[in-house]
Amino acid sequence: MNTSIFQHPWFFRLAVILFLIGTIDPLEGSVLIAAGGIMMAIHTRLVSQPQARWYLAASILIIAGVIYMFYVSSLGGFGGNSGRSWWWATPILPYPIGWLIVVILLLTNVIKKQIHHRKGLKTEPNPG
Repeated sequence: MNTSIFQHPWFFRLAVILFLIGTIDPLEGSVLIAAGGIMMAIHTRLVSQPQARWYLAASILIIAGVIYMFYVSSLGGFGGNSGRSWWWATPILPYPIGWLIVVILLLTNVIKKQIHHRKGLKTEPNPG
């Protein structure tokens, strides 16, 4: 059986761990959140999960928001003494929206596994 390292369930678990550690401090942990999102998107795509497109879309949103956040930060930020209005923060919104999508997907996955477990089904839903 020739499986990729990206297809193993522990790869998805590692992605979730990175995502959760990054969530502790969303600004400093944005790189971990982006990495975790990308890893989840890769895993779900390779194991042909139905939610793979949602993970990919969420990862793209997270990456776009994080890149813009770094860009604005390199300019000195917004609000306060920077001379830029708070509207400069608007393009950062894809980051928390993507984060929320991933959280909803993960919670949906946990709920599905709990339902399968309670019904006593021997087949588990997709591992991701």
